[in-house]
Amino acid sequence: MRFAAIGLDHRHIYDLTQGLLDAGATCVGYNPDTTDPRVLAGFRRRFPGVPAAETGRLLDDPSIDFVVIAAVPRDRAPLAIAAMQRGKDVMVDKPGVTTADELAAIQSTVMETGRIWSIALGRLASPAQQEALRIVRSGELGRLVHVTSLAPHRLNRALRPAWFFDAPAYGGIINDIGTHSIDSFLEFADAEDAEIVHASIAAFGTEPPGFEDFAEVVLTTPSVRGYLRLDWFTPDGLPTWGDGRMFLVGTDGTLELRKNLDIEGRRGGDHVFVANRSATRYIDCSNMPITYYRDFITDVARRTQRVMAQRQVFTVCRLALHAQAYANRFFARRS
Repeated sequence: MRFAAIGLDHRHIYDLTQGLLDAGATCVGYNPDTTDPRVLAGFRRRFPGVPAAETGRLLDDPSIDFVVIAAVPRDRAPLAIAAMQRGKDVMVDKPGVTTADELAAIQSTVMETGRIWSIALGRLASPAQQEALRIVRSGELGRLVHVTSLAPHRLNRALRPAWFFDAPAYGGIINDIGTHSIDSFLEFADAEDAEIVHASIAAFGTEPPGFEDFAEVVLTTPSVRGYLRLDWFTPDGLPTWGDGRMFLVGTDGTLELRKNLDIEGRRGGDHVFVANRSATRYIDCSNMPITYYRDFITDVARRTQRVMAQRQVFTVCRLALHAQAYANRFFARRS
C-alpha cells in the first residue's frame, strides 16, 4: 500500500504517518504547503526519505492508494473530496469537517465514488479503550447504563498557529475535540445513533477573548446515558497533555479508564480499573497492540469496513456539529 501526506498543519500528521509505516504501508510523498513551518520541519526530520511534491501531482498519481490529511480543519473536506474523486481513499485527522454542508458533500462523494473516508478517532489508537470495550461487550459489567468521558487538553499556546483560535477554521470545541468522546460513547453504548440532550460551551477567559475553552454534552440512547466534558485547562505541571478518563457504570460492575497517566501512581498510560460483583482488578494495557492502521490498510485493500462502519463516521460528525451549533453559550466576565 502506497500513501501520501497532504496538509501538514497539525502535529497529528506525525502519528498517522508513523502508524501507517509501522503497519507496512509506504509513504511516497508529501505536500510541503503548511500554515505552521514547525510542523513541516518536524515532518522532514522524522521522515527524511519521503520526497516533497505538489498536491495535484500526488492526487493524480495512480500508484497512490490513499492519502492522509492533517490540514487546517476547514480545508480537510475539500482535500478529501478531491482525493476521493481521483480514486483514492482517505484517512483524515479529526475533525473531518467543520460544517454541515461539508459533511453533506463528503457523504455524497463517498456514495458516488465508493471510496473510504476514515477519521483517526482517539479510541482507534487507544489500547485501554479497546480493552475496556472488550470488557463491556463480555458482559462482565452487566448492562451498561452510563458513560462519563473527561477530555481535558493542554493549550500549549506557544505551539498553536493562528487558525487554532479561529472558530470557523476548526469548527468549535465540541466539533473538534468532542468528536472523540461522541464516537467513544456510541461504541460503548453499541448504538448507531444518539440524542443530544444538552450541550453548553463556555469561554472562561482564555486569550484571545471568545476562545471556546470549556464544553459539556449530555447524550442518550434508549438504554445508555452519557456525560462528556471537554476543556483546555490541563496545567503545565501535569506530565502529559491531558488526564483523559472514562467511567463506565453497568448493572453489575464499573470500569475506570485512565488514558494518559495514573496520577501519583503507576507510570505511563493506558490504565484500566475494574470492579465487578466479586473483586477489583487493574489491567496494564500499555503493551497491547494497536490495530487501527493495519485494519485501515486491510479495508483499503479488501474494500471492507473493518475499522468501523462508514455510517458511524458520518453519525459522529453529525452529532458533533449538532451539539456545537445548538449549545448554550457562556462567556465569563473578566475581573
